[in-house]
Amino acid sequence: MHDWTAQLEAVACRHDRDSFMRIYDHFAPRVRRYLLGLGVGGALAEELTQEALLRVWQRAQQYDPGRSNPETWIFRIARNLHLDRVRREPAWRMAQEYLDDLDGAVDGQWPPGTESYAEEAIIHQAIQQLPGIQARVIRMSYFEAKSQQAIASELGVSLGTVKSHLRHAFLKLQAELTCKR
Repeated sequence: MHDWTAQLEAVACRHDRDSFMRIYDHFAPRVRRYLLGLGVGGALAEELTQEALLRVWQRAQQYDPGRSNPETWIFRIARNLHLDRVRREPAWRMAQEYLDDLDGAVDGQWPPGTESYAEEAIIHQAIQQLPGIQARVIRMSYFEAKSQQAIASELGVSLGTVKSHLRHAFLKLQAELTCKR
């Protein structure tokens, strides 16, 4: 067993390569499996794993043992890299733009125009195909303009659970909307 906090401190303070290699050897396969479990393809999972561990090397001094354990910090880096990658994809941007348009709609009226109505119908159909809880948190967040914390309170679940449902819903919407284009 290694004291991962001490290993990170050695990397942060002394750029200790041996400590980093212990971290890398231990966490690289675990981070890759985690990313694969999120549905990331093999090559991309490998790329994101490399990028996550490079960030560990570069930002070890930012690790705060009072806020989280090293495992959580490392996996959070990998998760955030994955989410950043997903958010740059065209289907994600299309869904986000649609939801932003809904926020700007007056009294729930969609802007006139045949194309707008067709897009609205496609999005609503895609949301209806989501599992119940995911569709519900999407509607609460974007159609009812509730904060994630308010949704968590109303549903009696943790904030992390709400965020997870939203993330999974967006991934499914992304896949569905990509097929419709």
